[in-house]
Amino acid sequence: MRISIEKTALLREREKTTGRPRQRLPDWLRAPLPGGGRYAEIKTRLRERGLHTVCEEAQCPNIGECWNAGTATLMLMGDTCTRACRFCAIASNPRPPALDADEPRKAAEQVALMALDYVVVTSVNRDDLPDGGAGHFAATIRAIRARNPGTLIEVLTPDFQGVFAHIAQVVDALPDVFAHNVETVESLTPQLRDRRATFAQSLRVLAHAKAHRPEVITKSSLMLGVGETEVEVLTALQALRDHGVDAVTLGQYLRPSPWHHEVVRFVPPEEFADWQARATALGFRFCASGPLVRSSYRAGELYLRGLIEQHSPAPAGPHA
Repeated sequence: MRISIEKTALLREREKTTGRPRQRLPDWLRAPLPGGGRYAEIKTRLRERGLHTVCEEAQCPNIGECWNAGTATLMLMGDTCTRACRFCAIASNPRPPALDADEPRKAAEQVALMALDYVVVTSVNRDDLPDGGAGHFAATIRAIRARNPGTLIEVLTPDFQGVFAHIAQVVDALPDVFAHNVETVESLTPQLRDRRATFAQSLRVLAHAKAHRPEVITKSSLMLGVGETEVEVLTALQALRDHGVDAVTLGQYLRPSPWHHEVVRFVPPEEFADWQARATALGFRFCASGPLVRSSYRAGELYLRGLIEQHSPAPAGPHA
């Protein structure tokens, strides 16, 4: 993992002053180490083309399972983010390297080489760019569609600082799913997310996408175990539904390093199962909820694929 100089200094200082032992993971959070022929093959192909995946950069515990099943989430615009969220393992720097103008073609080629029928495309935040990278997203969607007409495309985007024109630019490229994560409940957003991100702004991003292209499925995700209350999670889920969100995922937060926000609680599997039932009762058309679930975990799950193919997302709620 690469982290910024500022994060490194804070990490060392915290290790000196706290001396806290590393938290032991419960049995239900133990994932096998990544390996296998398909995993190695995909990793080699990504490196050869200079592509990055959120699977690696975010230290996803499901990387072996997903890659060996032939699924990978491609990360656009490099591996350095202009924001420094306290839950995320991705490197941060206010001046990341320039975009690779050939990246949309490379991404389309990678999807073809992996023979994917469902691909998730995400990115770091690029607040240094005039459009936040919206044009790059749109170009990548179109390139993948042209090279792989049968592939379903999900995008997991930044907030583009809430600029409607930039959100519309991505949605007009017609991804099958437009995802943007609120990440946590509203009260904890200032502690976990960069100061430029707010809960209300993320809701507006999702509402704008749904209002602009109602046929596109909208999706978001929540991390649990960071200090949220039951009422706060329920309130967040209801807010997502009120803003027209069709699908939601809930998973356990895992701390990447001592610099990052601590894990307050390991949520047991039965509670995740209960949240899945409650989300369904609230009207979400799809919910994946479990300790190791991530926002793009099993993105090609049959039920979500069915929603895309039907083009019949749930009715949108009122927009803020």
